[in-house]
Amino acid sequence: MSASPAARRAFAALLTAGTLIGAAALPAAADDHRGPHSRSSLAIGDVQYDSPARHDRSNRALNREWVEIKNTGRHSVNLRGFTLTDQQGNRYRFPDFRLDGRSAVKVHTGQGRDTRHDLYQDRSRQIWNDRDTATLRDNRGNRGNVIDTESWGRRGHQHQHRG
Repeated sequence: MSASPAARRAFAALLTAGTLIGAAALPAAADDHRGPHSRSSLAIGDVQYDSPARHDRSNRALNREWVEIKNTGRHSVNLRGFTLTDQQGNRYRFPDFRLDGRSAVKVHTGQGRDTRHDLYQDRSRQIWNDRDTATLRDNRGNRGNVIDTESWGRRGHQHQHRG
């Protein structure tokens, strides 16, 4: 027994509509899988590791030492729980902080009042050595996934972006 021509047309229209809806939903689903801000939009930018007053433990000298985190994407990213570490195991855990799209924040070593463009680790000694590596990790898992690293020292600058 075969379906009437009207039923076949209705079924074909239903399949076509389902295909169109499915095709329209695919980019959104793929976007949702990555999230509105993929990890690759975050990167370590400039690094000021050699404060001119290296042996000066004043807060001013400590804040001349910083690592910049850039968001190259269009969407803001909440960095809460992300970490920034050095080779010696010093770790800064980001507070509930939203980094706007296409902007940057400097993470200073010393004390200060956090703003949209400057965060402070509240440390009493310098941590970034002449030869060191800054590693940015996300907030997933025990230690987090490596997002980006920046190394400097005798071999010059080495940058490795992951994500």
